[in-house]
Amino acid sequence: MFYYVLKYVLLGPLLRLVFRPRIEGLEHVPDTGAAIIAGNHLSFSDHFLMPAVLKRRITFLAKAEYFTGPGLKGRLTAAFFRSAGQIPVDRSGKEAGQAAIREGLGVLSKDQLLGIYPEGTRSHDGRLYKGKVGVAVMALRAGVPVIPCAMIGTFEAQPPGKVVPNLHPVVIRFGKPLDFSRYAGMENEKAVLRAITDEIMYAILSLSEQEYVDKYAAVAKAEDTAANSDKERRFRKLPLS
Repeated sequence: MFYYVLKYVLLGPLLRLVFRPRIEGLEHVPDTGAAIIAGNHLSFSDHFLMPAVLKRRITFLAKAEYFTGPGLKGRLTAAFFRSAGQIPVDRSGKEAGQAAIREGLGVLSKDQLLGIYPEGTRSHDGRLYKGKVGVAVMALRAGVPVIPCAMIGTFEAQPPGKVVPNLHPVVIRFGKPLDFSRYAGMENEKAVLRAITDEIMYAILSLSEQEYVDKYAAVAKAEDTAANSDKERRFRKLPLS
């Protein structure tokens, strides 16, 4: 019930007013039946904008940190995500990944829409990064189509670290469903999972027209953070005269 109150009464109208999103390809999202919507992830606002424009309810696998934050803000955030029906995902290891897949398959078994960000985390610089294969595993095990989705302009509207969004035009673009039934029964083949995931990421890339980086987003962010820290240390060591 709270999901629909948010969508149609509290949050949805506000998001449409502030971002005025342009929606393209909504006809590619099926009216009934299970499907995965796989999108790029540029901003915290992505979690709310996509559900606001879809006709059907969608459940996202959300990072566990949204449910475990400290203080009043943490409790409010956790309550919000739980009330909206989002599922916490522990991203700390292989077993955690298997748990996320089980949760995702549970959503699909109910003929619902499952939202996934194959990059695994938000892009820190607006580029599109290599996808993780969990989306391929779920697509094959559940036997469902994958609808690629591109969020365009949300990075500029609310980049990482910004609480109050900028007024910036946003486009939400859905692509044609991807059918992977030709790979049925091959969900344990690593090469097949990689091929499927790369096909999904290429479809997202074609919609978003981002720059692509063949590297996991978390790895790239850690490398950039380390490089920036090194630059700062070297700058502080420079003589003043």
